[in-house]
Amino acid sequence: PGFTLKTRKELHKAARKFLEISSRVLLHPLDEHLSHLDADPHECALWVLLKKTCSADRAMRQQAVQELAQNHHWQDYQYQTAAQVIDQRTAVALARIPNVDLRFFLPPPPLPHTEDGGLWCFGGNGLPYAQSLTSTPSEKVETFCLQALVQHSKVHSHCVHIVANGGLQLLQRVYQLRRDSPKIQRNIVRIIGNLALNESLHTAIVQSGWVSVLAEMIQSPYIMQASHAARALANLDREAVRQKYQDGVYILHPQCRTNQPIKADVLFVHGLLGAAFKTWRQKDLDVKDDDKVEGVPEDYTECWPKSWLAADCPNLRILSVEYDTHLSDWKAKCPAENQRKSLAYRSQELLRKLKDAGVGERPVVWVAHSMGGLLVKKMLLDASKDPDLSPLIKNTKGILFYSVPHHGTFMAGYSVNVRYFLFPSIEVKELCRDSPALRDLNENFLNITKEQEFKVLSFAETLPTSIGPMLKILVVPSQSADLGIGDLIQVDVDHLNIYKHSKNHVRVIYFHFLETAGF
Repeated sequence: PGFTLKTRKELHKAARKFLEISSRVLLHPLDEHLSHLDADPHECALWVLLKKTCSADRAMRQQAVQELAQNHHWQDYQYQTAAQVIDQRTAVALARIPNVDLRFFLPPPPLPHTEDGGLWCFGGNGLPYAQSLTSTPSEKVETFCLQALVQHSKVHSHCVHIVANGGLQLLQRVYQLRRDSPKIQRNIVRIIGNLALNESLHTAIVQSGWVSVLAEMIQSPYIMQASHAARALANLDREAVRQKYQDGVYILHPQCRTNQPIKADVLFVHGLLGAAFKTWRQKDLDVKDDDKVEGVPEDYTECWPKSWLAADCPNLRILSVEYDTHLSDWKAKCPAENQRKSLAYRSQELLRKLKDAGVGERPVVWVAHSMGGLLVKKMLLDASKDPDLSPLIKNTKGILFYSVPHHGTFMAGYSVNVRYFLFPSIEVKELCRDSPALRDLNENFLNITKEQEFKVLSFAETLPTSIGPMLKILVVPSQSADLGIGDLIQVDVDHLNIYKHSKNHVRVIYFHFLETAGF
């Protein structure tokens, strides 16, 4: 009595320091009961929880992390103490707790000051050339450098070289410089997610300050930002996550640690010129929090699987996959891409990635748009021939096809006719109407569908789609979207909007389908 709270805290810290030194001298562990003398009860609880996070009992560690994150009584200096004390495993675990207090994380270590901007980070022989491109913004050049690093970070040996040569610190530098560029930041975190696939690099990633960056980004209201951070943190969290999420496989739900049991996986596969996030937006509309457009409903979503399906069915794991597609070979970012575009190659590539993510270990539902549906069929056919992938076939319960050209599309033929101008890519050539490859793919898929009794629901567009300023065509006519098995529903929209329904419409579809698929 009579002491101020600040004085009591200082006395307690001094007493605790004395006890810690004494315990080391006497070779005895710290007696938690002694530390309670004249101590703030919240501080005692903090030290006990911090000690439990280092327990040999995995369940006790995880419970301690939950309690640490959920207790909001800590003072600033207590958060600072925790940030300095927690180990690597605990820091990653805390970052994956929903809405965790960011004061638990130490800021990234200071980096050398430079006035050369982000290009300084990429230096080397190319820097003078890059700086000479006065007509090209440095941000654009940095983006090219980062895209190259994305490709390198997919190779284990390259990852080791990136880290050994200070890449983590240099990426941190660019990340801080380009706070106003979401695209650059996503590319950087994509690289970190790839590096995190290598457990030998985890310590370097944590020590270079990336956990605090990822903890902040995963709380972003922007789905793309949060999903990139969620993938990187999941790859770092070997305490609670057994699966590994390869480049292009994104977790839409659950993005954080959860006690909710997962009963099934739902996979979203986009089509030609699509993407893991933008393909599943509700509609083409740019809505910003600080600039609401009049008449826009409050339940507008930029990714309905993340916003609506996850909220309605929290016991699902929702994944979205991404792969590069191009209408023309002119668009290929790298010459090697020309060898990696066929359905056969894409199928093997994605099957490997999905196996690493644990897809096939529980019931699976596929949702595919356009060419993505052909890719799903090819993957299931390939999996049916591989004994190691037999669980994926046995656990596939249903497939939703959105405007999938099972029998090809006239647009591919159009592209071939003007190939002098367009140089159609392998993807487009494989979509030619009534091609033998598509016919064989469809017939073989129908056989395993009947054998495995997959539940199938197909949607067909009925309105023409604008292809450039001069052309409007029906991309996938109803006869091509009809698989020949399951239900076919015709929707009065074009090819690019067939999956962009209102919230209630989408709910009716997926609730009905999940029910018929046995969930």
